[in-house]
Amino acid sequence: MTSDASHRPAPARSAVLTPTGKFDVVSIVPLEAEIETALTQYESIVLDASGITFGDSMFIRLVLTTHHRTDLRIAAPSPAITRLFGLIGADSVLRIYPTVEEALAA
Repeated sequence: MTSDASHRPAPARSAVLTPTGKFDVVSIVPLEAEIETALTQYESIVLDASGITFGDSMFIRLVLTTHHRTDLRIAAPSPAITRLFGLIGADSVLRIYPTVEEALAA
């Protein structure tokens, strides 16, 4: 007798999420939902941060929580996000790549 788990297809390798705009306590909910969905379907997440213009503490919380839950790779962070990660020291913990392609290849 086999379990249902043996009949499930293996999850795809990486989800690439490309959010844009500002992420704060009000606007973070859709990104949280997108990440939760990706966590159930993929082995890793590449967050293309090139279009993110602002992130507050809720954004940082989401990124760090996701980092602890899965293989999270940040790709092409915008200048604002690069600065934010540097200010709080997250750049020394997160896996950050200059392009989506390099993040996917890692």
